[in-house]
Amino acid sequence: MPYRSLEASAFWRLCREDPDFRSGEIYRPKFEIDPDDLIAAAGSCFAQNISHYLQGSSLQFQQMEPVPRGMDPGVARLFGYGLYSARYGNIYSARQLLQLVQDAQTGRVDAQAVWEKNGRYFDALRPGVEPFGLERIDEVLAHRANHLDRVAAMISTMGVFIFTLGLTEIWEHKETGQVYPVAPGVIAGAFDPALYQFRNQGFDEVLSDLKDAIRLMRLVNPTLRVILSVSPVPLTATASGQHVLSATTYSKSVLRVVAGKLAATDPAIDYFPSFELVAGLPFGAPGFEPNLRSVSTATVDRVMKVFFAAYGASPGVMESPAKDHMLSKGYLPGEHCEEAMVEAFIRP
Repeated sequence: MPYRSLEASAFWRLCREDPDFRSGEIYRPKFEIDPDDLIAAAGSCFAQNISHYLQGSSLQFQQMEPVPRGMDPGVARLFGYGLYSARYGNIYSARQLLQLVQDAQTGRVDAQAVWEKNGRYFDALRPGVEPFGLERIDEVLAHRANHLDRVAAMISTMGVFIFTLGLTEIWEHKETGQVYPVAPGVIAGAFDPALYQFRNQGFDEVLSDLKDAIRLMRLVNPTLRVILSVSPVPLTATASGQHVLSATTYSKSVLRVVAGKLAATDPAIDYFPSFELVAGLPFGAPGFEPNLRSVSTATVDRVMKVFFAAYGASPGVMESPAKDHMLSKGYLPGEHCEEAMVEAFIRP
């Protein structure tokens, strides 16, 4: 009988009988992370949690655009410092990642990817990292060029790249195919249907984009190992015409299958089940805040303990600026998440 020799974690009933659903057995890494490996992280909003815990752990978190000396922690977070290994902000889609890798390796700076709002100028490819914009377009382009240099250096030196997939829905420039982390008009700029269009990517597109991004990174870093995960955070809103629940299920399903496919076919690509540990049936709604979207601190802590235990590393977390402290300083509270800003457009 083939099931007789299987471990307890292979059986739903035996997992259910455990208070933690035997979650400590859910992740068995395909490769080790050495103490001297530089670990870079990127992805959707949920990926900020991974970066946050890595910075306080015994593993080496790679930081190519560190917080400027003496900068207040609240200001640093507001301006995108410390959220990831570089100030690229949230990278929601595989297409957005591919675009970043291509730009970093070619040094391409597109002068058209600048949005304006109230006389201030924003980098359309990472609009959240300068929340108040800059005075001139050439400043935006200079900042982006320096940022791409830092990303190129990160790609060539990182030992492990952790990437969290978030969305299949993208907004792109019709003529160039350039994609943005948020629709024009949400943070800055203006939406013009003659220039921009919405697309909801399918399995083949996402798989191709992610494979190409990893292939390009390995051209300069052949020994690069990759850990993929899928964000458990539901969509804030969908432009697909579907109910937001159906759209979320579609998006997460596609991303999970893509991650699983790559992990099954490449020995240097692994999958970490953050999605299952948060949104899986045994866990579900209690793991979220009352808005049923933000993952609770206790849940994030549980997920990251599974990750660090799998690598025999000491977990840790950097202290976040308290919300009341940020408010007292006049900073914007809440998560650094462009996608969540579309809630401002909910009809009265």
